[in-house]
Amino acid sequence: MRAYDAFFDRVLTRTDAETAHQQAFRAIRGARPATALIGARVRRRATPVQAMGLTFPGVLGLAAGFDKNAEGIDALGALGFSFVEIGTVTGEPQPGNERPRLFRLTQDRAVVNRMGFNNDGAEVVARRLARRASMRSRRSHPEPDVVLGVNIGKTKVVPEDEAVRDYEKSARLLAPYADYLVVNVSSPNTPGLRDLQAVEKLEPLLTAVRRTADEAAGRRVPLLVKIAPDLADADVLAVADLALALRLDGIVATNTTTARHPLTSTPDEVAAVGAGGLSGAPLRDRAEEVVRLLRDRVGPELTLIGVGGICTADDARARLAAGATLLQGYTGFVYGGPAWPRRLQLALSDRRRTA
Repeated sequence: MRAYDAFFDRVLTRTDAETAHQQAFRAIRGARPATALIGARVRRRATPVQAMGLTFPGVLGLAAGFDKNAEGIDALGALGFSFVEIGTVTGEPQPGNERPRLFRLTQDRAVVNRMGFNNDGAEVVARRLARRASMRSRRSHPEPDVVLGVNIGKTKVVPEDEAVRDYEKSARLLAPYADYLVVNVSSPNTPGLRDLQAVEKLEPLLTAVRRTADEAAGRRVPLLVKIAPDLADADVLAVADLALALRLDGIVATNTTTARHPLTSTPDEVAAVGAGGLSGAPLRDRAEEVVRLLRDRVGPELTLIGVGGICTADDARARLAAGATLLQGYTGFVYGGPAWPRRLQLALSDRRRTA
C-alpha cells in the first residue's frame, strides 16, 4: 500500500485525473492474465451473499462510472471485485461534458466529476456484451462469473417528456446481458435528471423499464433505482415506499453529492474544481444515514447496495451495520489502488465468518 501511495502522490496527482484513469484502466485490462489468480483466490475465501435471486461471490462490487462502456468487466473482477456495475449507459452515444471534468481533492480523499454520462451508447455497449457472452460460452474452462450490473441513464439531448422512451431503448438492448439493472435518476451532471426522482415521474419510468427489460431478456431482471444523497429524508422515504409498491428488487444508495461540506480542502481549491458530483470520504456519513433510513422503512424486503465514502474496512462494516446488503466502491479504489478490492473483500469475509 505504501508503494501505491507514493506512486499516487508523486505521479498520479501530477497527471490530469481523467488521463490517469484511462491509463490505469488500460493497465488493469492488460494485467488480467496475471491478476486472474488473485480474483480466484479472493472468490475462494470471500463469503457469498444471496440477494435478488443471485449469488454474489462476495459483498464488495465496483460502482458505476469506472467502466462506462463494458470494456474491462472480467479484468476488474480479477482484482477482487465480486460484481461490476457498468455505465452509466444512455440510449444514444454522447461525448459528455468538456474536459477537464474529473478532479481530485486529495486532502479529503475525494473526487469531483462532471463527466456528463460520456459513453458509447446502448447499441455499441450491447454488441460488446454480446461478444463477451459469446466468448465465455466457448471456453472449455470458463472463469467464475462476475455478477454484472448495468446502469442506465437519460441521453442529455432527449427532452424530459421523452425520457421513458430513452430508458426503454437502453433496457431493451442491455437487459438480456444484465444480471441486474439499475435506473440512474440521480447524477447531478445531466440537466433535469434529478427531477425524475420525484415519485410522480419515477413511477411510470420504472414501470416501463421493468416491462421492457423483462420482455427483452425473457426472464425477470432484478431492477433497482439509484438515488442521490441530497434528497430530503421525506423524499428518500417516498422512494422507498414506491420501490415496495412497484416490487422493485432494491435501491442503490447513494450517488454523488453537490454539497461541499465538510471539506478540509481550502475554499480556493474547492472553487478551482468547480461544479460536479463529489464522491469519497466526505460523503460517508450522509450515504450511511440514507441506507439506515431506507432499511428502517423497507425492512428485509429489498436489497440495498451501499455506496459512497467507503474507503476502509471499518467504513464497510459500518455500512453493513446500517442495513446494506451489498457494497460498492469507486473513490476508495482510486485512492487505495489495485490491491484495495482484495484487501477489503478479505477483511470483510474474515469478519463475517466470525460474526
